[in-house]
Amino acid sequence: MRQIASGVGEAALAAIVAAVVAAVGLVAFSLVQWPAFNASNVTRALTTVGQVAAAVMLAVAIALLRLRKWPWVAKPLSWIGLSTFVTFTLGMPLAATKLYLFGVSVDQEFRTEFLTRLTDSAALRDMTYADLPSFYPAGWFWIGGRVANLLGMDGWEVFKPYAIGFLAVAAVVALVLWSKLIRADWAVGVAAASTAVTLAYAAPEAYSAVIVLLLPPALVLAWGALYRPLEDVKADDTEHRTAGGWGAVVGTGLFLGWAATFYTLYFLVAAFAVALMGLLAAFLAVRARRAADQPRRARVATASARRPWRAAVPPLTRLVVIAAIAGLIALVVWAPYLAKALRGTTASSGTALHYLPEAGAELPLPMFQFSLLGALCLIGTIWLVLRGASSRRAQALGIGVAAIYLWTLLSMVATAAGTTLLSFRLEPVLLVLLSVAGAFGFVEGARAIYQALNEPARFRLVAIVVATIGALAFAQDIPHVLTAEITTAYTDTDGDGNRADQRAASAVTHYREVDRALTAQTGRPRSETVVLTADTSFLSFYPYFGFQALTSHYANPLADFAERGATIKRWSELKTSRELLDAMAASPWRAPDAFLFRRSGDSYTLRLAEDVYPNDPNVARYSVSFPKELFADSRFTSTDIGPFTLVTVRR
Repeated sequence: MRQIASGVGEAALAAIVAAVVAAVGLVAFSLVQWPAFNASNVTRALTTVGQVAAAVMLAVAIALLRLRKWPWVAKPLSWIGLSTFVTFTLGMPLAATKLYLFGVSVDQEFRTEFLTRLTDSAALRDMTYADLPSFYPAGWFWIGGRVANLLGMDGWEVFKPYAIGFLAVAAVVALVLWSKLIRADWAVGVAAASTAVTLAYAAPEAYSAVIVLLLPPALVLAWGALYRPLEDVKADDTEHRTAGGWGAVVGTGLFLGWAATFYTLYFLVAAFAVALMGLLAAFLAVRARRAADQPRRARVATASARRPWRAAVPPLTRLVVIAAIAGLIALVVWAPYLAKALRGTTASSGTALHYLPEAGAELPLPMFQFSLLGALCLIGTIWLVLRGASSRRAQALGIGVAAIYLWTLLSMVATAAGTTLLSFRLEPVLLVLLSVAGAFGFVEGARAIYQALNEPARFRLVAIVVATIGALAFAQDIPHVLTAEITTAYTDTDGDGNRADQRAASAVTHYREVDRALTAQTGRPRSETVVLTADTSFLSFYPYFGFQALTSHYANPLADFAERGATIKRWSELKTSRELLDAMAASPWRAPDAFLFRRSGDSYTLRLAEDVYPNDPNVARYSVSFPKELFADSRFTSTDIGPFTLVTVRR
């Protein structure tokens, strides 16, 4: 218990340090008028400088830890170095924009909408639909909403600093966890490697990236909880054999539960990997018991009294405890949705799994890509195979890698049933697991070569120089990897109606006027108003509820997306205002209090979406036109604002 308390305390202190470093860095960046990243190389150059400074701090921390000098300096220095790396790598390229990677485009639109919803209220409401509990796990967004409230910021505006700060915190917490599992100096290097790969390939989806950072050490922790070979060969004292490792059991359960509140897919994959570990641990325990009983087979009475299958009970019991802890934590965000779904009062039409890009139709093999990352993944693959029989770290990471490949194959099989398991989204997880294995493989391989060459005096220096240059080369390439995401953050129009690249803004500039007219005409708070619009980014900046979501794939399964779309189409085909008002009154869902249209001649248009899986792209756009005559009744108020027409309904 003392060790657990010490680890939790150290993680909390590291998180505070990381949050302060990120906050100071981001505030400092905001005080300067930087040029846009997509129009100048100034911020790119300063990003590299910051990365080098962070690398120096990490190198000094590793040296101090190896020499076992000044640990009270080495640990905080490693936390500061790692959080500085995250802050500069993401914060400096985005310094001249208020938007995060990918701006408010594509998937980032609904994420911003969710953060805006939970900034407006701490209740676990659906991001779009009124009167529905959230289907999307609210953990990361709920915390972000509380941060926005504390800072007095809008949801869209807090997204960038919150995402970067949370990633910095997650990186140092992962470092602390690693330091409790392996040598402290190795922990710094491994955490730095996994952080760099995560930033390059998982950062756009910030809430899932924090799980990616913590998954590798969590898998090592889980394997330690479930597989305890030294205990399996002891005498028949079950209580003694299961006494150890319960801290790891609790820690694994806490991680899985926390993951379930953040990101469903990664939680399921992590739980799948831990379940494989439990089954494998049970099998190995039974096999070890049988091997231990072999010399005593001649004693029939003893052999019959010993039942080898009992050796499977401890690991399976621990697996059940892990599942129970994870389930209880998951209910914090899932209970409202599950309660609503079990009552079955609304039709279900979820299509969240209906997406199969090319990346999901083939096995990812990053170890054969001609790049620095490919080389590191290849080293990791070799290390996993060579050390799989002797290293518990290799076993844990190897099971994680195997789980991803099994999940990918299952996803491909699921296509025959008309769905997928979204395996293409697991590539960042695979890259990080293989990179962590590659970091271990590089260190152990360098040591083996050093010993094989009779310990030449300058070999260690060569290994350090190669590792340092390789790390810096990869780190400074991260902005190149994220070029499209960074550029979009500068070309999208933010909630203030500005484009960070100083070019002409989009129709979003009129949203503020739309908002003023809406609140004035309806007389209701935003959180009590339902708007039917195809310009769903409006809901990303203002916490109105929508009558229809952007696409079915991110719509609440209880909202009946397909039938709502059909209902909108039927409304557009009505002939009179009276018919439209009656149809809205008869709607099985809360009817719109306002419509936000685009004008097109004598009609008002909405551009909606429908699921067309298994096609790729999986979304087809179609337009619905409402004749202007449908809103001639005095209970409708029409206001032209820029390219929009706002129609409010008086009931």
